[in-house]
Parts: sequence; structure tokens; C-alpha cells
Amino acid sequence: MKRRRSATFPLNFLAEAGARVPNGLPSRPAFQAMPSIAMVLVVMLLGVLLWLLHRSDQEEERLTLIKDILWVEQNIHFHLTSDEEKLAQLAGDLGRRSLSLDLLENSARALIANNPEFERLLLRDIDGQVAVAVPPSQGEPSGVAAGEAAPWWPAFLLARSTGRVAWSPPYLVPGRGAAFEAHVPVYQDHAFVGMLVAVVSVDAVLTHHVPWWVAEKYKIEIVDSGGVVLGAKTGVELAQPGTSHQVRLEPPGQGLAVVATVYTAEGKLVRNVLAAAIFILALLALSSLALARRHVRRRLAAEKALGEEHAFRKAMEDSLTVGMRARDLDGRVTYVNPAFCRMVGWQPEELVGIVPPMPYWVPELLDETMRMHHKVLAGNAPRDGFEIQFRRRSGEVFWALVYEAPLIDATGHHTGWMASVVDITERKAAEELAHQQQEKLQRTSRLITMGEMASTLAHELNQPLSAIASYATGCLNRLGAVGFSPEELRPPLSKLVAQAQRAGQIIRRVHDFVRKSEPQLRRCSLQELLTDSVAFIELDAKKNGVGIALDLPVGALEVDGDKVLLEQVVMNLARNGIEAMNQMKGGKRRLDVTLQEQDGQALVRIRDFGSGIAAEIEASLFQPFFTTKEEGMGMGLNICRSIIEFHRGRLWFEPHPQGGSLFVFSLPLRSPA
Repeated sequence: MKRRRSATFPLNFLAEAGARVPNGLPSRPAFQAMPSIAMVLVVMLLGVLLWLLHRSDQEEERLTLIKDILWVEQNIHFHLTSDEEKLAQLAGDLGRRSLSLDLLENSARALIANNPEFERLLLRDIDGQVAVAVPPSQGEPSGVAAGEAAPWWPAFLLARSTGRVAWSPPYLVPGRGAAFEAHVPVYQDHAFVGMLVAVVSVDAVLTHHVPWWVAEKYKIEIVDSGGVVLGAKTGVELAQPGTSHQVRLEPPGQGLAVVATVYTAEGKLVRNVLAAAIFILALLALSSLALARRHVRRRLAAEKALGEEHAFRKAMEDSLTVGMRARDLDGRVTYVNPAFCRMVGWQPEELVGIVPPMPYWVPELLDETMRMHHKVLAGNAPRDGFEIQFRRRSGEVFWALVYEAPLIDATGHHTGWMASVVDITERKAAEELAHQQQEKLQRTSRLITMGEMASTLAHELNQPLSAIASYATGCLNRLGAVGFSPEELRPPLSKLVAQAQRAGQIIRRVHDFVRKSEPQLRRCSLQELLTDSVAFIELDAKKNGVGIALDLPVGALEVDGDKVLLEQVVMNLARNGIEAMNQMKGGKRRLDVTLQEQDGQALVRIRDFGSGIAAEIEASLFQPFFTTKEEGMGMGLNICRSIIEFHRGRLWFEPHPQGGSLFVFSLPLRSPA
């Protein structure tokens, strides 16, 4: 029903818009051309968007290229630097004579095996002549003269003069491609004795230090200072080069650089298809505008009919005296009718959209109302309705009869619950009046019963008293007779005594009925005692809207006591707690009765959630004739303490930090002996 109300908005809006169109626009042709102009603008904007996306892709591709080539350069730099350290360590071992020339070959082979970029390792003497070559090569020259122009000779001289690693310029090795050398000087006793040389293959560096995923995206090349390609690696099979980027390679330096080139394919097919699709969609949109106009006219007519139907149904709903309230599956209020608003005193805009707890719920019955709320949402609401207390905005509490039914939408889906709410306060008042009349009749019946008991008592007492009078008269008459013997009085006097005892038993039985005899201590289960006491006062508690929470331990707790007297203590304290909550306007009306064992004592706690007891009168609570009630005698708590102390226990009062009053009494547990 809430959705039907919202349907009036598009109806009114479209109707007003339709009325303003002929007068609000400059001319009919201009109005008809507006959709076409809009579609042309859309196509232009989409073209600009495609161009911007293309520029963005190019920039992203360039940034990715730079990042990847820097990573490749750093990877090669890391391995070549590591190679310098390994060569320096090997040269140091030769200088310290810890590695002989005989063992150099083994160490060199192991170094070549672990570093595949090393093609050969050489040991040259102070004149550049090869002393050891691993692996050996046929036709290796014995040395190079100082004036001979060898590509590695400048690096040899630099390393010998500085005592540090020096890299040679690249040079071509017939049949093996480009290579460059790392020269590490060898010193013994601070004297230069030779040069350890590692021949590094450019192709091996690319093969082992450029990962496959980089080669799948780019063509990686190593070029010299003149731009001559010394080696290349790529997994791209397409032939159209794209963007490229170059980074210097240090070490070995000498003008070497790493170049990465993007190879792209002819990727315009998707773009062309997308552009064609945009123009086709523009044509379709223009052709659909005419259909949309005809649909709008039909929609306006349908919404006008819907508005009239909604107005009719709303008038019908407003005339109802039964409150209507709709909630969704989460319990959120989605609709209320005027009758419900008049019933609770809140306006629709204050109620629609709120979730529990609702403002019209009674705070004292919040837990009970929330349980019924969850029961309704679970689909377990009573089919015949249920009675519940609500409160008006003024604070007045009233009784309501609620019928809940599932709310089904047009597609058949369950979307919430619709409630019919009837104010039954007057009916409940009539029922309460009838109940009070019934109580008066019951009280009258009890008085009649007491009268009947008094008549029966008088009759039962009359018989022994008449017999006593007869025996006494006979004894008096016999005393004046001639020849009187005292023995003659024994039988009638015995019968007189028996009748007197009978009368005494009747009076004692009545006395025991109204006043209990001397307390008798017997084995007593506190669980049973508290359960029976709560059962006595439970009806009175429910009548006052008070819930009783009884918390008992699993194991049996027994004491030696008089059950009737202890029940009198529990009932008196419980009734005081119930009366303390009669005037409450908010909060929880609950009485907590708890039993627990502590250090050989049974502790019984009786707590209410009333207004509590003022601190200035706590010391006078258990004094005789002290009371806070208008008609109280002030002996209840004093008698309770006397009963507990008779049972070797203790009764005291504790203010509860969360409000209310807490009375506690302790009793010694019954020992096995």
C-alpha cells in the first residue's frame, strides 16, 4: 500500500511536465531536434573518449617499458657485480698462494659452471701472455707485445695500474659473437704477478639474465657506443616495431647499453568495430525516440487511471477505524494509516522507516514485545491474533488486539507483514471490572464459608459443654443426697474431664489453624521451598506486570528448618519487591530470586528493580513498627529477621549499583551428621 501511495509522484510530475511542454519550449521543430542533437554530441564525446583512452594506453605502455628495461638493467648489473666479487676472491686466493696453478683449473671450471655468462677464464703474466686458459683453446697466442693493438690491452693496463677490476671494450670473437673481458690483477707480497681475466659472452648474458616474460613482450638488445647491435633476445614474432627505450649498462660500461623495443600488431580492428557499433546505436536511439513518445502518452493515460484508483483506495483506508501497519522482512515500518497514527499519537513521517524498538512500545514490556516481534517476523504469529500493550505519545498505555498477515507483492514474493490493530482498552477494562466483581463474589463466598465454619465450631463445642454442664449438675445434686459416698462421683467426674479435653482439642485445632504451633526443624530442600514460594506469589506478580526469574543450582541444597516459617520470609520479601515496582513508569519490572552456595552457607538473594531505598532509612529497615507504607504495621522485616536468626542465619539489605533493592539471607547448610 506504501508503493501505491508513491505512484502518485510520477503521475503528477509527468502530467505537469506534459502540460508545460507546449508553452515552455520555443518551437515544436526545435523540441523534436533536441534528441538528435543530443545523440550527435554523444557520438562526438565518445570519439574524444576513445582518443583519450588511446593516449592513455600509449603512456601506460611507455611507463611499463621503462620500468621493465630498468629491471633488466639492474638484473644484469647485479650478476656482473657479483662476477667481479667472485673473480676478486679467486685472484686473492692466487695472491695468497692458497690456490696453486695446478688447482686453478678446477676452480675456474667450477666458476664457469656456476656463472654461464663466463665463456673462458685466463691467467696472463705481467706482459699479457696467457699462462693458463680454461677451457684451453687451439691457437691461443702466447702473449701480446706492449705495442700490439689488442681490444683488451687498455683494460689490462688500467687494472695493473689501479689494482682494481677493469672491463674491456666489446670485441667480436670469430664464430662466438661479441664478448668483453673483466681484468682482475693478482698480487703476491704487494708485487703484481699476473692478471686473472674472465671473457664474458654478450649472448650468454642475454640468454641467462633476461627472463622469458620480458622477451615475450620486447626485443632486448645490447649495443655499443656506436649503436652496433652486439647481441639480441626476443620472443616476439611480429615485425612492426614500436616504442623503444635505452639504458646504459654499468658495469662493464665502455658505452654499452641495453635497448628494449616494443613490437605491436595491427590492433585497429576492435577500435573500428567499436566506432561502427556507436554509430549504429545512435541510429537505433533516434528511431526509438518516436516509439518512446507514443509510450509516454500511453503511460500518462495509465498513470492517470492509477492515480484515480489510488485516490479511491486512500479515501477508503482513511475512513477505517482499524489501524493498519506494514513492515518489511527486517521489521522496518513501511506504511501506517491515519487510524493507527491517531491510535498511537505519532505522525506517519515519524513512524515510516524506523526499526525496533518502536516508540509506541511500552518500556517496561520491551523484552516481551521484542519476543513477539521476532515471533511475527519468523511467521509464527497466532492466527487468531494476539493481545499486546502499546503506549500513546502522551504516555498512556492501552491494550491492542493485533492480527498479522503476510504481505505479498505483485510478483508473488513475500515482502513483509501487514497488521490490523484494534484498540481493546475499553473491552479490557470491562473484563477487569468483571474480574473484580468475581473477586468480590469469591470474597463473599469465603465469608460465608467462615460463617459456616463458625456455626460448625459452635455446634461441636456445644456438645462437650452441654455434657460438662450435665455432669456438673448431677455431681452437685449427688452431694446433697442421703448416704452420699465420694466414690460415686468418680465416674461422672472422669466423663466431665474427658468432655473438657474434647472441647480443648477443638479450640486448640482452631488455634493451630490461625496461629502456627512451635516451629519444628526438619530436613528442608531450599530448591523446593523457593519453587513453592514463587508458585504462591506468581499470580500476584503477573497481575502487577512483574516477571519472576528463579535461578537455582543443579545440586540439592538442604538446611534444617521450618518450611512454613521460611516460606513466610521468602513470600514477605518477594511481596515487598513486587509492591516496590507498582509505581514504576519505565524500566524493567522483574523480580530476581537466586540461590547459591558459598563457604558452607546457602545464600538467597531477592532483588527488585524498583526505585530503591533511601540511604537515610537503611539503618531503620529492621526496627519494629518502622514502615514506609501508608497502611503498614512495620513488623514484616523484623519478623523475617527473627525467623532467619532462629535458624542460625543472617538477613541484611544491600543497595544495588544498577538500581532497585537487594535483600539477602544466609542459612547454614545441613551437615551429613
